[in-house]
Amino acid sequence: MAIVWETGWSHAADSAPEQWAPAIVPGAVQLDWARKEQWDSHTYGDNWRQYEWMEDKYWTYRSHLDKRELQGGERLYLVSKGIDYSFTIRMNGLVLLRQEGMFTPVELDITESAAGGGVLEIVIDPAPKRADAPRSRSEADQSCKPAVSYGWDWHPRLIPLGIWDETYLTVRPVGHITSAEVFYELNETMEKADLRLEASFSGRPEGQLVWKLLDPEGEQVLEVSGTASEKRVVFHAEVNNPRLWWPHDHGEQPLYTSEVEYRTLDGKPVDAGSVIRQSVGFRRVRLVVHEGGWIQPVEFPKSRSLPPVTLEINGRTVFCKGTNWVNPDIFPGRITEDHYRSLLELAKAANMNLLRVWGGGIVNKEAFFEQCDAMGLMVWQEFPLACNLYPDTPEYLRVLDQESRSIITRLRKHPSLALWCGGNELFNSWSRMTDQSLPLRLLNANCFELDRKTPFLMTSPVEGMGHGHYMFRYRTGEDVLEAMPKARNTAYTEFGVPSPSSLEQLKSFIPAEQLFPPKPGTVWESHHAFHALSPEMWLMEDQLDYYFGPYESLEQLVENGQLLQSEGYKCIYEEARRQKPVCSMALNWCYNEPWPTAANNSIVMWPDKPKPAYYAVQASCRPVLASVRIPKFVWGEGEWFEPELWMLNDSPNPVQAGRVELYLTIGSGERQRLLGWDFAEMSPNTNGRGPTARYLLPSAASAGMKLEAVVPGRPEWNSQYTVLYKSGIPQEKPSLNALNMQ
Repeated sequence: MAIVWETGWSHAADSAPEQWAPAIVPGAVQLDWARKEQWDSHTYGDNWRQYEWMEDKYWTYRSHLDKRELQGGERLYLVSKGIDYSFTIRMNGLVLLRQEGMFTPVELDITESAAGGGVLEIVIDPAPKRADAPRSRSEADQSCKPAVSYGWDWHPRLIPLGIWDETYLTVRPVGHITSAEVFYELNETMEKADLRLEASFSGRPEGQLVWKLLDPEGEQVLEVSGTASEKRVVFHAEVNNPRLWWPHDHGEQPLYTSEVEYRTLDGKPVDAGSVIRQSVGFRRVRLVVHEGGWIQPVEFPKSRSLPPVTLEINGRTVFCKGTNWVNPDIFPGRITEDHYRSLLELAKAANMNLLRVWGGGIVNKEAFFEQCDAMGLMVWQEFPLACNLYPDTPEYLRVLDQESRSIITRLRKHPSLALWCGGNELFNSWSRMTDQSLPLRLLNANCFELDRKTPFLMTSPVEGMGHGHYMFRYRTGEDVLEAMPKARNTAYTEFGVPSPSSLEQLKSFIPAEQLFPPKPGTVWESHHAFHALSPEMWLMEDQLDYYFGPYESLEQLVENGQLLQSEGYKCIYEEARRQKPVCSMALNWCYNEPWPTAANNSIVMWPDKPKPAYYAVQASCRPVLASVRIPKFVWGEGEWFEPELWMLNDSPNPVQAGRVELYLTIGSGERQRLLGWDFAEMSPNTNGRGPTARYLLPSAASAGMKLEAVVPGRPEWNSQYTVLYKSGIPQEKPSLNALNMQ
């Protein structure tokens, strides 16, 4: 039953709002008030600054409930899947619940308090802040509220508050199922699954419990029934030769359906909502040490080998090509199933198989995980800790325990869930946590207790992993093409190359008089082109000038920036793949945006518009492709151009022997054949390394050089790259300013 809400604000918890506005639930109080005041969108210009004062107010949701006539034995419940962040629920002035935490759902029996109708209120406290903290993400370091909304290098300071997930009234019988969850254990050969159903009841159960499992086509696989006479019932069963769930690039995603129904002793359903359904995907996931990892380090005295970060699914190692997923919107209450679908379909179409859900943001709604299950997209889920020193205090640990248990029990049933992680960049100098920090020990313990078959990492990165860099040209003066082949990491779980948004996108939120040229102190800055991390980031004008010279138009600026981003991402994804089996993952920072940015590392602009770099990443993440390792980005007359050929195969299938032809075109000149290579058959998930071409570059006008790797008869494996030719090698410029990484 839907509830009609209105909302208003006050300066104190015991003060009633003086004005009210109609509220949309799920949503956010800021959006409700903005509609009342008829404000323009927070995404345009600097409108977001209008919302800043709201974070420090008390907000009350109010609804007038009519008197309800309940049948004998019926109970009235208020159900909410998410209220952000700290709140009090009252009925006719009587406090029914006081809670901190936006990820712990509410199921509140309000039968007696609402028997005669009256006023239902949810009072939202101001955003939590450490009192002595500077105005930054560190204000969130003693709460479980996602830190991103306190201000990040691609997210404005705009802290959502309010009812952010489904909230409704429902009538239930006194005796009803409160939970029913299927657990399973695959045997070593994965030819049999031992299943366990755990069901819990409210009230005194006096009936039958019937459990059915349907295969992906809807045919019944098993049925178990028995008398429910206790508040907790456990049934056991087994399935032979279960069809296994795979990431989409390794197999199918068969989903079985569990149906649990509570019936009276004479076999009638207890009520219309007495059937609880759950999708079940059979799979085994492990984190393993990469091939050859156990012999490292070789020298004495020895330290430990590097932590395992290679994902093994159903006994098969999988190279993870993916991205860092951030909030699709500043206000989580606005995110719908359709929003998730458009972004997830783009991720799958880009040949990605793993999404790292970053710890600075929200834990997504159920629709996100349901679609990942169906699409075969694996999820690396972090708890809401990021870039802060979270305390060992009893109060913080109490809320973290509550929130993490709610998160784990909600998500553990999803086959797409491949990895738990304590949070983002917690072992770094700006966070200063360690594996002895009590919050991380608590999270590890809760994951072990509640979902021990899913791997757990304390944080990212751990030793051996790489975060960064976040620019095309590094502080050393090397470009990304020069630097990446020297890297030696077990996984690249964050890396970025920024670019401006498209011309159309920029015009949609930057006032015309500020569009060109970009300047600090304008909307360009507040939408993260300048002073995001350091003065030049993320527009990186100094780098654009270094490679292309001064730009003369906005079109030229966008084109040049997006070219660098595309070629940079191609390099990193393909180089990470070349470093198998030591390297096991390539996940760029980042995939999407919570609002329109002027410049960012993202490959999909808000809300779901691909940049050119999206298509570059899509090409570089194809399961099989011809790839070229190019020594650097800028070339000139008289240099030996020495690209190295590779065939990359991350698929579970062998690749037959074939041939690759390598061609070079300088500017509008003639296409030159550089090399041909007959490659041998490749085993599943293995690469082939080919020869290096050597070509003495002639005199030519400054231009782009196009390099093509062509596989005759297999055009879907062809690849193309752009590098620069300059008629005179550019003079070296001073190194870039030091970067304060996120």
